[in-house]
Amino acid sequence: MNFNFSRRDFPTDFIFGAATAAYQIEGSKFGNCGSSHWDTWSKTPGNVHKADDGSIACDHYNKFDLDLDLIKSGGFDSYRFSTSWARVMPDGTNINPDGLDFYDRLVDGIVERGLKPNLTLYHWELPSVMSDIGGWSNREVPERFADFTNIIIERIGDRVDYVSTINEPWCVAWLSYFIGGQAPGIKDIRAAMRAMHHIMLAHGKALEVLRSHDQENLGIVLNLGHGEAASNNDEDILATKTFDAIHTRWFMDSLFKGYYPTDMISKVGNHMPENFENDMSLISAPIDWLGINYYTRGLIKAAPEEPWPHFKGVDGPLPKTQMGWEIYPEGLELLLKRIYNDYTNDLPIMITENGMANEDVVDNNECNDFDRVRYFEDHLQIVIRCIAYGVPIKGFFGWSLLDNYEWAYGYEKRFGLVHVDYETQKRTPKASFKAFQKAISGNQ
Repeated sequence: MNFNFSRRDFPTDFIFGAATAAYQIEGSKFGNCGSSHWDTWSKTPGNVHKADDGSIACDHYNKFDLDLDLIKSGGFDSYRFSTSWARVMPDGTNINPDGLDFYDRLVDGIVERGLKPNLTLYHWELPSVMSDIGGWSNREVPERFADFTNIIIERIGDRVDYVSTINEPWCVAWLSYFIGGQAPGIKDIRAAMRAMHHIMLAHGKALEVLRSHDQENLGIVLNLGHGEAASNNDEDILATKTFDAIHTRWFMDSLFKGYYPTDMISKVGNHMPENFENDMSLISAPIDWLGINYYTRGLIKAAPEEPWPHFKGVDGPLPKTQMGWEIYPEGLELLLKRIYNDYTNDLPIMITENGMANEDVVDNNECNDFDRVRYFEDHLQIVIRCIAYGVPIKGFFGWSLLDNYEWAYGYEKRFGLVHVDYETQKRTPKASFKAFQKAISGNQ
């Protein structure tokens, strides 16, 4: 099964890539890696499916050459990877030489294969020692993150093409400190609002460090929420505006306008850190590109009987992925055009994650994930349309290169372009991988 597009349908400098995250694939038991809040949260009953953890994951720490060969064979231009803070600074202060050496080897391997390294400094993995002091609810953590940024960029900054500071700050802060759905699993509005500010402050401080090293092509990766009201009644429409403040305007307004949404601050500003306004100029410092991760939409219904934010998500009528997420490519178009018109204008945008979980099985050494092929087809046709509209989209990264540790869902959910047998660590490229291979290699 092939795509109905080819590389010729995109600008000549368009980047096709595959994405991963450190904890999800590397294996935290290797290379003297330190403990992260995922190592401990996963061992607390009820937090993670089957109490799975990332101790072995895909053994990428030892098999990265094999995985980089896969990326190269797929015809991709770039590899988006992240660095593990716990691997590099296990105690939060001292450097683990094995950790830095690993990323040195990894980046060398990426470059040797003619791929562009796209570095994400932080993808959800906080050292346990940082969690001990309150994690992202503590202002000291952004300061420490600046130190980590300095260590990483001094070692590998000379070879990376793109750097993003934070992956999905909404997940890092709101999902993890208010909803409690990911490590550290806290449900507290005060902690959440501090985390929502401190994660943006961490971006600003990291950006400051990166600029001091004359690093180029700097950005941040956001999972902006495209919300739609479950009905036309005023209550659901107002609830959707609140959803939008938490998921989208909090990040876009602070980055591009220098303030947080007033409708949200009016409700929960009393939980914010003192004098947070003084940080806004640092948070809104110019970036060179914006990464957007998109998977689905939020269908929003008012919940006036609940405390603020007075809404809940409801199931929609569209076909769903293994995660239970609606397949709604039109939401990507609406989101991209809105961001372009209201915020970014000519700022380059990259789709840094897009993909679907599917119950994939290997049969006779084949994995025919045709639903995923259709998913990518539909979303990349949206990208083509948005480029024609004028949105300066410069790249697309499929999530994920490999089936991997899917956080609180353990190893049950499979997002990979490449199937991983976790018992044998055998890699089997799926039909979706082969579709990309044909479409972007220039042979279609």
